[in-house]
Amino acid sequence: MKVYLDDERATPEGWVRVYWPDEAIALLAGGALTHLSLDHDLGDDARGTGYDVVLWIEEQVFTAGFRPPAMRVHSANASAREKMEAGIRTIERYAGGAGTE
Repeated sequence: MKVYLDDERATPEGWVRVYWPDEAIALLAGGALTHLSLDHDLGDDARGTGYDVVLWIEEQVFTAGFRPPAMRVHSANASAREKMEAGIRTIERYAGGAGTE
């Protein structure tokens, strides 16, 4: 399954859209994801951001041997994009190349 986390953009064909980090994390925990595309700013920072998903994946990779899906960031927020991409690079290095697209 390909999951697209975003609050505004149109969902690409073939992707399942989620609006909040907890929805993406629930699907990740279920283990059926092959690809994940993340926006950062989701309209309500109190409910979380795309970076929260990156942090969850990072923790699961380091503590539970989680195998991440291929990940990318589609956020227009330049500084958040850099932070999220740095987290993804760390995840990919630790996971031995898993999660690369």
